[in-house]
Amino acid sequence: MIRMVAQRLLVGVFVMWGAASLIFLIVRAAPGDPATVLLGPDADRTQIEQLRESLGLDRSLGAQYVSYLGDVSRLDFGQSHRLGRPAMDAVLDRLPATIDLTLTATAVAVIVGLTLGMLAGGRPGGALDRVVSACTIALQSFPTFWIGIMLVLVFALGLGLLPSSGVGTPRHLVLPALTLAFPFIAIIARLTRTSVAETMREGYVQTARSKGLGERQVLLGHALRNSLIPVVTVVGVQVGALVGGAVIVENVFAWPGLGSLVVDAVANRDYAVVQGVTLLIAGIVVVLNLIADLLIAQLDPRIRTGAV
Repeated sequence: MIRMVAQRLLVGVFVMWGAASLIFLIVRAAPGDPATVLLGPDADRTQIEQLRESLGLDRSLGAQYVSYLGDVSRLDFGQSHRLGRPAMDAVLDRLPATIDLTLTATAVAVIVGLTLGMLAGGRPGGALDRVVSACTIALQSFPTFWIGIMLVLVFALGLGLLPSSGVGTPRHLVLPALTLAFPFIAIIARLTRTSVAETMREGYVQTARSKGLGERQVLLGHALRNSLIPVVTVVGVQVGALVGGAVIVENVFAWPGLGSLVVDAVANRDYAVVQGVTLLIAGIVVVLNLIADLLIAQLDPRIRTGAV
């Protein structure tokens, strides 16, 4: 177990280095000069050059990269000249709103997706299985922003049951969380359905049935544990993707999380904030994957003992 954790942490270090390097190159390859954007069109050439020197943009790309990696290794993520404060402070101020949205969407997706997947996989080929399969395919086919717009039209503008945007009460969380959760529900439901259907054909399940156990006891007591292993793996990966996908949803619903912050940062060429958000999301993904690996090791003893 300790060896597995050490290996995952080593991989995590390389993932963070790759994310830091990639975002460094991407933001600098994008058209537009941060100094010109910050000072506006009325600034003269001298002012622009002075700001470029202050931002370190007058140095070569290699020198900027080495300096950037050195700062990140010291947990110094730079200063946002647009906001007049450390970039990571601005990011962490917005993080709780994104975490609230992501955790709510994850909880809804896991509960609903597991339930639908178990019901469909318990009786593969039945009417419920066909309905669940059709619904999950549809949910995965619709773009996230379109789902959000439809929910606003129906529940906010049409029925007037929920607010269409903003923050302040739990009711404001419902529509953005559902928008983020629907595609995730489809993924979990389809994976659970396939895993449960395969597990129900295993010999130990047939043995449990021969002992006179009911289908519900067989499903929950024998088939569910092994069926959860691939589901936990996907949930660990998808939760990290949800944090990134929340950028679109937050802009649709004016949710004050990382989404609006990173969009403004990209528009204003605020390199420090864009890099800070990217590294934070990469770190969250690394931690979630490690947690998923530990949960899988608890579900499958062979992993803990190194048998697989």
